[in-house]
Amino acid sequence: MGDPGAVFKAYDIRGTVPDQLDAELVEAIGGAFARFARGEGGAGATGPEASRVLIGRDMRASGLELGAAFAAGVQAQGLDVVDLGLASTDLVYFASGSLDAPGVMLTASHNPAQYNGIKLCLSGARPVGQDTGLADIRAAVQAGVGPAPTEPGRVEKLDLLGRYADHVRSFVDRSVLRPLKVVADTANGMGGLVVPAVFEGLPFELEVLYGDLDGTFPNHPADPIQPENQRDLQARVLETGADVGLAFDGDADRVFLVDEAGHLLSGSLTTALVATGILARQPPGTKVIHNLICSKAVPEVITEAGGEPVRSRVGHSFIKSLMAETGAVFGGEHSGHYYFRDNYRADSGLIAALVVLEQLCVAGVALSELRRPLERYAASGELNTAVADPLAMIERVAAAFADRPQDRLDGLTVDGGGWWFNLRPSNTEPLLRLNLEASTDDDVAARVAEVQSLMKE
Repeated sequence: MGDPGAVFKAYDIRGTVPDQLDAELVEAIGGAFARFARGEGGAGATGPEASRVLIGRDMRASGLELGAAFAAGVQAQGLDVVDLGLASTDLVYFASGSLDAPGVMLTASHNPAQYNGIKLCLSGARPVGQDTGLADIRAAVQAGVGPAPTEPGRVEKLDLLGRYADHVRSFVDRSVLRPLKVVADTANGMGGLVVPAVFEGLPFELEVLYGDLDGTFPNHPADPIQPENQRDLQARVLETGADVGLAFDGDADRVFLVDEAGHLLSGSLTTALVATGILARQPPGTKVIHNLICSKAVPEVITEAGGEPVRSRVGHSFIKSLMAETGAVFGGEHSGHYYFRDNYRADSGLIAALVVLEQLCVAGVALSELRRPLERYAASGELNTAVADPLAMIERVAAAFADRPQDRLDGLTVDGGGWWFNLRPSNTEPLLRLNLEASTDDDVAARVAEVQSLMKE
C-alpha cells in the first residue's frame, strides 16, 4: 500500500503515483471517508445526504484507476456512488452543494503529471481539512478500514456540466455584456472542458489555448502562478488583440488574468475587482473576506465599495468557515482562489472571471485602465527561505520588531507603518514564506533585505 504519512496534507491528499498514492491506499481512503461522511467520524454528515458520495476526476491517466478504487472503498461501506466523470473541482463543489451530498475530486491540481490527489467535501460543499476531518480519515486509514456488514452500494453516472454552466453564468447580468475577445489558456487541464461550456451563449469571442485534456501537460505545467507558464497566454493576447487573457490551473478552480497589454493581474488585484463587482449588488456593510497575504489595497477597496473587510488565515477551509460564521458574500486569496457565498461558499475561477468581464463591459474601458486605481502598493511576491527551525526563527524575527504592531493570526504579521510583512512556515517543508508590501519597489527591496538578514543562521 502507498504511504498515508506522505500524502495527507493540511487541505487535501496528494502524492506521486504509485509509490506514495496507489489504488490500495485510495480504496482505504474511500472507505474511511464514507464512514466519516456517514457520521461515524464524529463530525460527518448525517441523514439521507450521507447515503451517497459524488466522485469526479481530472484528466490524469491515473485518475481512472484511482477513481474506481475510491468508489470501491465507498461501496464497501454500503454507500452509493454517483460518478460525475471528468470534472473541474468547482463543478464537484457545485454538485455537492446542489445535490447536498459529500463530494470527492481526484486531482493533483497544478502538480506535475506523476502526481495525483484527492479533494474532499461534505454535503453542501463543506470543507474537509486537517482540523475538519482529514486527520480523522487518516487515522482510520492507518487503523485499517474493513467492509461494513451491509450490502455494497451501487454506482450511477450523472452529467452535470450543463447545470453547472448555467449556475456559473447566473452570477452576471447577461443584459450588460458586450462583445469582448477572450483567450483562455487551460494548459491541457479541465478548463478545456468547462470553459467552453460556460462561455456558450455569451457575447464573447473565446479562443482556448491548449484545450485538449492531457494529463501529461505537453505544452507547459498547469501552474499559472509561475511567470514562465503565463508567457504563451501573454503572447497570444498581444498577437490577437484580445481584451483579456485567462490562465487556469489543472483542475480549473484557480484563475489568473492578463490585461490587453499582456500584463498579469495579481490575485490581490483580482480579489479587489471581483469584490467591487459583487458589492455593487449588495447592501452597505456586506462582509467580504480577504486572506492576510492580500495587498492592503484589498480592504481599502472593499471599504470604498461599501463593504466591510474581514481578514482571514490563508487556506480554503479557514476562508469557508469564516464565510459561514460571518455571512460574507465573497472571499479572495492572493493565490487565485475566489469564494462565493452563493456558490455554497466554494471557490470558482470561472465565476471570478465572468464577474471581471462583466465589470469590463459596464465600465467600457480596457482592463489596464480598470485596474489602475486599484494598484496602490509594491509587493515582493512570496519568497522562500530554508531554515532549520521555522518556528524558532519566527520568534527571532518577532523579537527584532518588538516595537512594531504584530499579530499571530497566521504565522507572524508585522506592521511597519508604511510597509508590512507576513512570515509563515510551510506546511510540508522547513521553509519560511515571506510576503512583504511597501510603497515602492525600492522600499520593498530594502525591507526584504532587512527581514531576510534576520533569517541568516
